[in-house]
Amino acid sequence: MDNALFSRRRAERFAQLLDEANGGRRHHVRSRDDDRLAPLVTLGRHLGVNPPAAEVDPEFRTGLRAMLLATAAREGIGTPAAARPAEKAASSRGSLLPAVTARRARARGAILIGIAAGAVAVSGISAASENAVPGDALYGMKRGTERAQLALTSSEISRGQLFLDFARTRLAEAATLRSNPSGYSAVLDDMDADTRQGVRLLTGAAAQRSDPAALAAVDAFLTDQRRSLNALEGRGSRIDRARTSESLALLESVAERADAMRAAIACGQELTVTSDTLGPIPAVCS
Repeated sequence: MDNALFSRRRAERFAQLLDEANGGRRHHVRSRDDDRLAPLVTLGRHLGVNPPAAEVDPEFRTGLRAMLLATAAREGIGTPAAARPAEKAASSRGSLLPAVTARRARARGAILIGIAAGAVAVSGISAASENAVPGDALYGMKRGTERAQLALTSSEISRGQLFLDFARTRLAEAATLRSNPSGYSAVLDDMDADTRQGVRLLTGAAAQRSDPAALAAVDAFLTDQRRSLNALEGRGSRIDRARTSESLALLESVAERADAMRAAIACGQELTVTSDTLGPIPAVCS
């Protein structure tokens, strides 16, 4: 526990150093952790004076806020003393305890500052990884950011749209890998998997609601994706062209499923009896 970056002892010392850096009372006892905490103190002060102007994804910001609020509520940060009867009762046992409690509150605040600073750093790296392609050092961060977006999204329709966005991203990456047949095929495999996931969620939502509105995202995706794939179909090696044709065939299957879903919804057919990788298989209207 002592080796953790924000163990209680280090967190308390970090809070003291932040106080000093911002003009607070100087603590004369020097800690052996001061040198390791100095860069974080500098960062914390810099963030306070010059808040970063980087744009953060709204869903990431919402998830981070929820996490920080939950941590604050669990640790009692910001809770009035009157609302904490245990601490109020304990304070009557000696005059030293309020100071200890205040120091612990500062330590907890320091932990939250560390979490927020780390989140800002991660969001900056995430932005830098947007243009990464397979083989780049930041590509793993890019895919990790996508998984985080999915984790923060609860709506089936929003998740389906995200998967289709990822499929678009995979196609853009594939366009840069024409000289790497194995890499090109692998990226198209990922693209097709994202396509199936997105379509399955959106057709499932349409079936559950008996409403074809969710299929509009599928239509828009098909228009863009077909155009981009058709531009790649005649390029590259024979193996690359054959692999591109497989993805185009998948898009045709998606278009047929979307049309069949609309027809089944329009004539009131049951939509949730059987399913496959593209979602519910609608019955043919009689």
